[in-house]
Amino acid sequence: MANQKPTKLSLEKSLNELEALVDKMESKELSLEESLALFERGIVLTKTCQKILAEAKQKIEIISNDDSSAETK
Repeated sequence: MANQKPTKLSLEKSLNELEALVDKMESKELSLEESLALFERGIVLTKTCQKILAEAKQKIEIISNDDSSAETK
């Protein structure tokens, strides 16, 4: 599970999987190895979410800048 890399996961799917990981870690007694594997997967998913959000922010900034320059012409 820890070696899985999200390939084109959507933000929603990544967040849902993260929530499921947290629930699993909070509700069950896991071995150290299991906990570490889930934690590692959570880190990968968190980075995926951060990347998706950063790309969305960049697109919004580009669109906003294009719209403001079009108004001044």
